[in-house]
Amino acid sequence: MNQSIVGYHKDEEDDWVAELKCGHFQHVRHNPPFISRPRVITEKGRDSLLGHLLKCKKCDLGQPSDL
Repeated sequence: MNQSIVGYHKDEEDDWVAELKCGHFQHVRHNPPFISRPRVITEKGRDSLLGHLLKCKKCDLGQPSDL
């Protein structure tokens, strides 16, 4: 199920985590060359992705909110 990004926070390893409208969290790491997401590095880049839809596997599995 697709859910929109409503915010961000960093995890204990200093990686960015998207907070989804459904209450689930999803990592949005920038870890080149394996994962290239340079927009998550800056606040302006992250703000540009607010409202962007991500596939939420936790919703598909019926898992409870991460909040």
